[in-house]
Amino acid sequence: MNRFKEIKPVEITDNPIHLIGQEWMLITAGTPEHFNTMTASWGAMGELWFKPVCFCFVRPQRYTYEFIEKSDVFTLSFFAEKYKPQLNFCGSRSGRGTHKVQECGFTPLAAENGSVFFEEARLVLECKKLYFQDLDPANFIDDSIMKNYPKNDFHRMYVGGISRVLIAE
Repeated sequence: MNRFKEIKPVEITDNPIHLIGQEWMLITAGTPEHFNTMTASWGAMGELWFKPVCFCFVRPQRYTYEFIEKSDVFTLSFFAEKYKPQLNFCGSRSGRGTHKVQECGFTPLAAENGSVFFEEARLVLECKKLYFQDLDPANFIDDSIMKNYPKNDFHRMYVGGISRVLIAE
């Protein structure tokens, strides 16, 4: 953990739209002994309920969903561009049949909140679940969004309070 320093959420200088949508992130939940991770390119960061928060979205079919459902905490890990192939791998394989972290050569570390993040990350958000809600097709005002849901497999949205931010030094 020596390569990380803790900063306040307001000190994150990355553009969150670019960070999440272009660089991607790993959503990780579970314990250091038993966890799973998945790549995501949907999400947000901001202020809600007078707290710094992040939003992430997970389909119920994803293996990580089981872990995030059982846990009160999760992490979002962001990586340098050189790790894009590993992030692509983690987004296209299930942890049910593949040990993604081992295949990618990532080094899991225990977060202060009891969840897991990776030594290779450049930015880590430790989050505590505050709220969740399933996306409801009846609430989409823009019909073009439905093209993302050809099988009606809607995501669950998680709002996490950002409890700690680690940045690589």
